[in-house]
Amino acid sequence: MKSSLETIAVIGAGGLGTYIFQGISRTNDNMVLTGAILISLIAILAEQAVMDVSDIRMEDTLQDLGLDSLGLVESIFAIEEAFDISVPFNANEPGKSDFDISSVAAIIAAVESLVSRQQAA
Repeated sequence: MKSSLETIAVIGAGGLGTYIFQGISRTNDNMVLTGAILISLIAILAEQAVMDVSDIRMEDTLQDLGLDSLGLVESIFAIEEAFDISVPFNANEPGKSDFDISSVAAIIAAVESLVSRQQAA
């Protein structure tokens, strides 16, 4: 099992952008993400896509990862469980959802926002 720092380094080699390795990273969109959320989400998506975490890139779409609608729903459930949040996503109408699933980066940003709102409440 890799340490968090090693995992961030591996993910960073896959194209996540500029890193500050003390637990905070910045994507190319300059959105600050905690390292733990980043690592957990990449791990969840990699597990659902049956891929290595080092193969997940921020610009990847769910289609790039080979995730179908069932894989998406399972990923949403895993995200909700991992972060104790409720994801505003309707699998019947994903295009009308407030939860952006257009890319790995978008999913990470959406979860970061939900976690931040929950912590502020």
